[in-house]
Amino acid sequence: MTDIRFAIIGVGNIAEFHAKAISEVPGTKLVAVHSRTAETGSAFAKGHDCDYESTLDDLLARDDVDAVAITTPSGTHTHLGIAAAKAGKHVLCEKPLDVTVEKIDELVAACDDAKVLLGAIFQSRFGAGAQATKKAIEAGRFGKLTQCSAYVPWFRSKEYYASAGWRGTWELDGGGALMNQGIHAVDLLLWLAGDVNEVSAKIQTRLHDIEVEDNAVAWLQFTNGSLGVIQGSTACYPGETKRVEIKGEKGSVTLEDDRPVLWDFEEADPGDDDVRKLAVAGKIGGGASDPKAISVEGHKRQYEDFAAAIREGRQPAIPGRDGRKAVELITSIYQSSKTGQVVKL
Repeated sequence: MTDIRFAIIGVGNIAEFHAKAISEVPGTKLVAVHSRTAETGSAFAKGHDCDYESTLDDLLARDDVDAVAITTPSGTHTHLGIAAAKAGKHVLCEKPLDVTVEKIDELVAACDDAKVLLGAIFQSRFGAGAQATKKAIEAGRFGKLTQCSAYVPWFRSKEYYASAGWRGTWELDGGGALMNQGIHAVDLLLWLAGDVNEVSAKIQTRLHDIEVEDNAVAWLQFTNGSLGVIQGSTACYPGETKRVEIKGEKGSVTLEDDRPVLWDFEEADPGDDDVRKLAVAGKIGGGASDPKAISVEGHKRQYEDFAAAIREGRQPAIPGRDGRKAVELITSIYQSSKTGQVVKL
């Protein structure tokens, strides 16, 4: 099996998870990293036995780089992704793909034009609980969906926002409790329950000295007719697990950080007991009070898929176009709160 050779752009906290995932996936290799800060970039490269490139141009000029992982502040993703695509590199980008749908559309188009793959990091989809729920929906086990909701009552300290100048800004973070922290649950909800056609919301900056929201509530209407709620916060001490609920006329599932704490259907299935065991054995972690307290398992599974997609000449499990959906919904929530109106997607 030929190695798929990766480079990482950006060496902040989440880059460690990418580097570890690459090291644990057979057939993938980290060959180089780039950071604007030489000291941290060099230290990261040394710690992961790869090269440090001081400029983006030098990194993208390397002929031993097949794909890049972008782990920089959110509002820089499109610029970096387009540069990588023009250099012929496949792009795997941390959430969100960028902070506006317009910029995401530019990135998607650039990757299409360059005939390179664009993948959006949403590792929660790869959890065993999420996968089992998706299969149950596709099998019609819920019947008609009725209520589909996501809750992210997390906490971030004032020191967290102060530790990096881009955090909590509209320009580079693109939003707060929803765009940065809650987006994984938003993406998972859309993947499971389908698209949303109407949203009404209220956001506020309740606790922290930041530009963006640290507290948000929205109600949703899905295209399938079901209703739901999104609650997101970084102002709920000490922080609770992320929860996604899918309820219908014939069954209900509640996932807490991918663990199916409720798995109940009108008609039993031989595999139900195995799924319920995941409530204890689930591997996909959370991040309720500490952004670094997550498992690498989801990133590992996503790298396995992305490397396979490159080899097989197919789209990855989460292509760039999918990454657009959560950003569209979150920016519509912001618009609804600002205007006081129901927003149609």
